[in-house]
Amino acid sequence: MITDSALRTMAGVCTAILVAAALSLAQSVLAPVAFALFVIALAWPLQRGLEPRLGGAVAMIVTLLVSLTVVGVMVFLASWGFGRVGAWVVANGAMLQELYLRKLEWAAAQGIEIDPIIAEHFNMRSLVRLAQEVLSQLQGLLTFVAVTLVFMILGLLETGAVARSLATMGSTAEAMLGALSETSSKLRTYMAVRTVMSAFTGLAVFAFAYAMGLELAAEWGVIAFVLNYIPFIGSFLATLFPTVFAILQFGSWQAAIAVFACLQVIQFLSGSYIEPRLAGARLAISPFMVLVAVFLGAFLWGVPGAFIGVPALIAALTICERFDGSRWVATLLSGKQ
Repeated sequence: MITDSALRTMAGVCTAILVAAALSLAQSVLAPVAFALFVIALAWPLQRGLEPRLGGAVAMIVTLLVSLTVVGVMVFLASWGFGRVGAWVVANGAMLQELYLRKLEWAAAQGIEIDPIIAEHFNMRSLVRLAQEVLSQLQGLLTFVAVTLVFMILGLLETGAVARSLATMGSTAEAMLGALSETSSKLRTYMAVRTVMSAFTGLAVFAFAYAMGLELAAEWGVIAFVLNYIPFIGSFLATLFPTVFAILQFGSWQAAIAVFACLQVIQFLSGSYIEPRLAGARLAISPFMVLVAVFLGAFLWGVPGAFIGVPALIAALTICERFDGSRWVATLLSGKQ
């Protein structure tokens, strides 16, 4: 006989699966909405501070322009960095093809058999095609940013009215308003910490790549800066891409191993030493839950989901902490001793 507790557990699991499926299917709508809410949480204090001096309409326009400038700079940096790397791959296709053939000959001389299917499909033409596909994916960011901008404009227009409505709807709504205000503050702290970490990592990667003689040193620094806004996945990719590039440029596994090891040291110092001292106890979250949030977001929404996963977790835990019935969830997952 199935107990009530088992039924509730099964119902909860089924609900979670259905919610995840709905989030995945509605990605084209919900992902821009989530990013718009995230940007609004960061930008709303600026608009609120400007309204008494400039008026509501002008304050919103200034806030929108500042937000759009920041987002545009980030998109430009990502497009510029990856675009330069892709252009280098295309321009050096003949050299890379020769390097690839030499490696095949070396493997044959050592008695290492290469699967014909791999040898047929893993060649420089496929590498160039992959670089072109990455560039086309980056162009798709423009559409995503445009849709997010529309939702952001509408949200900024209604933020003040929603806050005033919540303030008049009783204690529960007042607690929710306080949770939203605290969430906004925590998200600003989170982004400030990640910006400092990303800047440190980008400068360190640039300095190392320049000293190592790795081509496109500035581009690798910019790519590391942008990717480190995504915990775990971004830092891993910021290490992997230059390592693969080192193999292509130097044709030496020893150089690639040296690049990988040094970049890992940089990422370790950034993530394990700098971040805890900047974030402190205010953003204390279980590392396990951060990892779950990043990979779950990536599974549902790809790269945008990987970026928004941790801010969504911060918002959920902050709201849970404000209510007695759910405070235990925030305490359990906060990572505080």
